[in-house]
Amino acid sequence: MTNIIARLAACGLTLACAGAAAQNGTVWGSYETPFAATSPWNSRPVNPTFGEFVIPKSDYYPSIAEGAWSTGVFLAGSEDPPVTVVGLPNSKGVWDPDAGVHRTVAIPRWPAGVIPASAADGHADIVDPLAGVIHSFYKLRQSEGQWMAAQYAWTRLDGRGWGDPAHYFQGARAAAVPTSGGLVRKHEIDDGRPLYRHALAMSLTYNALSANPTYVFPATSADRDAATTNTGQIPEGALVMLPPAFDLDSIKTTAVRKVAETLKTYGAYVVDRNRGTPYVIYVENGSGFNLHRGGWNTVAAADLERIRQGLRQVVAVDGWVDGDDRSVEPERNLNLLSMRGPWARTGGTVSGSFETWEQAVVFPPTASATVMVNSSGRSLHPVAWALPVAGQGYRLRAIATGGARLRLQLRDKASGATLFDSKELNNDEVADFVWPTGAVTPVVTVISGVGTGSTVRGELLRTGG
Repeated sequence: MTNIIARLAACGLTLACAGAAAQNGTVWGSYETPFAATSPWNSRPVNPTFGEFVIPKSDYYPSIAEGAWSTGVFLAGSEDPPVTVVGLPNSKGVWDPDAGVHRTVAIPRWPAGVIPASAADGHADIVDPLAGVIHSFYKLRQSEGQWMAAQYAWTRLDGRGWGDPAHYFQGARAAAVPTSGGLVRKHEIDDGRPLYRHALAMSLTYNALSANPTYVFPATSADRDAATTNTGQIPEGALVMLPPAFDLDSIKTTAVRKVAETLKTYGAYVVDRNRGTPYVIYVENGSGFNLHRGGWNTVAAADLERIRQGLRQVVAVDGWVDGDDRSVEPERNLNLLSMRGPWARTGGTVSGSFETWEQAVVFPPTASATVMVNSSGRSLHPVAWALPVAGQGYRLRAIATGGARLRLQLRDKASGATLFDSKELNNDEVADFVWPTGAVTPVVTVISGVGTGSTVRGELLRTGG
């Protein structure tokens, strides 16, 4: 705890503030308790209804563990130096799914002691409270002083902890969430509470995971080959729980009992796939959590097997209660419009570029207006549960600075005819329309301001039928 407080102080929080926060309750959106109180991670269901599918046995016993396939969570402070992360050898760079490009990633504050998980996935999350960001890495490693990774994604520390249609990939897990989401953290294991006060993160193996659908809300992605290799019935993004009738007294191991209590109250979200383990619940690396210390623990293994037999997918709920014990409805009407490229400059002399941390096209100062067009269709990522619906109403809002403007056109994919044109929208101007029938291609145009730097992004939300 001393090290955590020291890091918080380095991030600009005084010890007095840290103490006050502890006395007044949970500090949401922080290193120790990430994401908003209303996040699915921090909410629990009311009167859930369950499916009948039972997670099958596989090659190994179920697991609750830190280690090679889990992750560390590292706190960045104001004194930490910047680090540039490059791609792995013989790669084009670090893959950024949000931007859709390979690139180098400049992290402004990199804490000492970052240790990626040792297995092939090489997971590590860096929490930067100053930026309000969690940086999430896949296949992170260091060689001769240079940090490199296969993939990078980020999410807001005070956000939902899940992707949305516009910013669909927000972490290194297959479900597009950070590896810190749902993680059993070091400071929680012996905190004296009977359960963890958030949903847990779980992986399943092939014979439990669904091939169709491969993911459901709130997940926005799944393993690439899921549709052809999975043989079970539970999609990624699903919440699994122990039903009310599950006998907690049958769980004899204290550490497993706490997890079982959590599974009965909050459940676990399926966020990834493993090879051969019926389920894995992830624990923060460096925690010392080990159910089999000193040799194979037959009692703990039997407890994990009882949980496997009891777990069921949640298929319906009467409602939700957030981390502050308030009734909440998870927001599904999320922004559909991304500003990711590729962008082609059709006017002006100075190009702007998509900046993932701003979720906007950013223009440097320019003496004349720059016009850039994206007709690739990638501005509307096809998240399965958020596809636009023909005949339904939508509202486009421009969010711009420095005099920049936004325009959206929907064109018939076959004929090229324009079915909707928002015209050029200034900051906070809106355009209402009904989504057209048939296959359409979105064409997004951004126009820079003049004489100063400018940014532009859009918000596209459903308004009704």
